[in-house]
Amino acid sequence: MAGHDHHHDYLCLCDLIGLLWSMVLPCVYLSLVLVLLLFLLVMGVRIWLQRSRKARLAQDSSPTVAFFHPYCNAGGGGERVLWCALRALQNRYPNVSFVVYTGDQGVTGEQILEGAQQRFNIRLPHPVTFIFLKNRLLVEASSYPHFTLLGQSMGSMFLGWEALTAFVPDLYMDSMGYAFTLPIFRYLGGCRVGSYVHYPTVSTDMLSVVRERNPRFNNADYISANPLLSIAKVMYYCAFALIYGLAGSCSDVIMVNSTWTLGHILALWRAPSRTGVVYPPCDVRSFLNIPLEDEVEGEGLDDRKCHSIVSVGQFRPEKDHRLQIRAFRKLLDRRGVGPGGRDSLRLVLIGGCRNQEDDDRVLMLRGLCQELGVTERVEFKLNVPFDELKRELVDATIGLHTMWNEHFGIGVVECMAAGTVILAHKSGGPKLDIVVPYEGGQTGFLADSEDSYATAMETILALSPSARLEIRRNARRSVDRFSDQEFDTSFLSSMESLMGKLE
Repeated sequence: MAGHDHHHDYLCLCDLIGLLWSMVLPCVYLSLVLVLLLFLLVMGVRIWLQRSRKARLAQDSSPTVAFFHPYCNAGGGGERVLWCALRALQNRYPNVSFVVYTGDQGVTGEQILEGAQQRFNIRLPHPVTFIFLKNRLLVEASSYPHFTLLGQSMGSMFLGWEALTAFVPDLYMDSMGYAFTLPIFRYLGGCRVGSYVHYPTVSTDMLSVVRERNPRFNNADYISANPLLSIAKVMYYCAFALIYGLAGSCSDVIMVNSTWTLGHILALWRAPSRTGVVYPPCDVRSFLNIPLEDEVEGEGLDDRKCHSIVSVGQFRPEKDHRLQIRAFRKLLDRRGVGPGGRDSLRLVLIGGCRNQEDDDRVLMLRGLCQELGVTERVEFKLNVPFDELKRELVDATIGLHTMWNEHFGIGVVECMAAGTVILAHKSGGPKLDIVVPYEGGQTGFLADSEDSYATAMETILALSPSARLEIRRNARRSVDRFSDQEFDTSFLSSMESLMGKLE
């Protein structure tokens, strides 16, 4: 009886294997049909979009370069790169037309350009056309409480499709880091594509944070506390990194803003022959004509009525303004009361707010100040014009920066050019490219915790005027390599292979 059952099970297994084998060929045929249909769909869409492009060229023969920058009306360093890039290209190629895809609503193109002039002191030599996208919400982090990276990347593809169907350019430039738009424009739009990468969407540093179960702004406490969730998130990041690398490798020219970003993009996109560092433009010339010799030997900082510690950066979570406020509180506790004490110090937080989420974050930071009892010593300045930014930096004693693995740090460079003694995070661009010795001399300070920041600020405040002046001079001499002029030269050199094929 047992043998009969065994024989019956054997027959059932053979039947199952036979059934599966008989389905292999139909599945192969079905896959081929689906691939063919997908190919025909892509080619049909491409032909349709190319007709739109040819119809545009029939009316206006000048080639068009389009920049994808959904937040072009924001006041961050990425926006400064956009406007400087457009200015450089317009000066070099006056017969080329330029388009900016933006998700900003409730403003006109003239208002956007006026804002660029007020915030960055940049005026474009020729007009640009703005394509206003309606679905920017698709790339908002707030739209994806879970799987945020994947959600934003998929959302960028839909937003890129909206941009492409609204206007088909000859050359597409992603200037904000939306790598998943690159294959859309290259394979569907038939465009040549380039990219300027400020920050990799995913990096090995992010993977290490999850592997080490370290809670940060991009790794929630409940995930870092659970080994199974941490393993799942590592697998998710690894899969995403693979897809991200495939999307980024579509770019014909890849520019990155720092040594730190270069290392990650080379590892992920694997296109070394098309990748190079182009440092972002920093308006150092606006600060370099201000004399530094404004302190008299023998006059210490304790003799001055007020010493401001200025932070410059958008109010995003990764900028870690909480660390600045907490470190400042520790500094105040150490200084005590009396002449040159806590009443002589103030922390000024200068930055842009892109949306309601950033506005809410500022409210939270104000609440933290109240909780720590430092409200009277902390000042918030939002979306300030360039002249006010310049005035605050020139008057400041210390320039403060706290972002972990900042990709570059335009605010750090501006602080150094303005003559502040910079105190930046010991990681990323500030550590590798900016706050580095110049001709053997010190250019600033680095820290990575509340205590080390408070200690470094104490050290700076205790320096003699001559020692402080030497650091400021070294810092100023070192930042000329980040000027607008150096950016123009490097950017145009990188773009030459793309632009030369347009004319």
